[in-house]
Amino acid sequence: MRVSTKSDYALRALIEMAGRADATPVSADELGRRQDIPSGFLQAILADLRRAGIVVSQRGQSGGWRLAKDADTVSVADVIRAVDGPLVSVYGLRPEAVTYKDSAEVLQHVWIAARRSLRDVFEEVSIQQLADGDLPAAVTDRTADEDAWQPH
Repeated sequence: MRVSTKSDYALRALIEMAGRADATPVSADELGRRQDIPSGFLQAILADLRRAGIVVSQRGQSGGWRLAKDADTVSVADVIRAVDGPLVSVYGLRPEAVTYKDSAEVLQHVWIAARRSLRDVFEEVSIQQLADGDLPAAVTDRTADEDAWQPH
């Protein structure tokens, strides 16, 4: 799986929102400055997150963007799906929709297993956990293995 720039930026913006002690709206300009996210790109990302019901915008002098839900109820998977679509796709199709012939049918099982593995991490980590820097043990255990940090 390749994490897109769009997903990375979306998560970084949401971590900034969730980390605000007073939960007041934050401008897109401030989010962009704090996380080095280009303004035009960030506006498009925020629009995707708004359509998904993850953020809301507030107009006016004290306006800006804020989370529409509690940060502990929004998972990394929710964010990736909102800005990029399904966690795993095979030439644009969900793994369960892909068909193969004969000996290649086994590939579908690999794609389904890969999606399950991604869900095991992405659905377990909330925006609040990211903002707090307090990841679930299931995630930190996976990074404790030195091999996890090595490129292959």
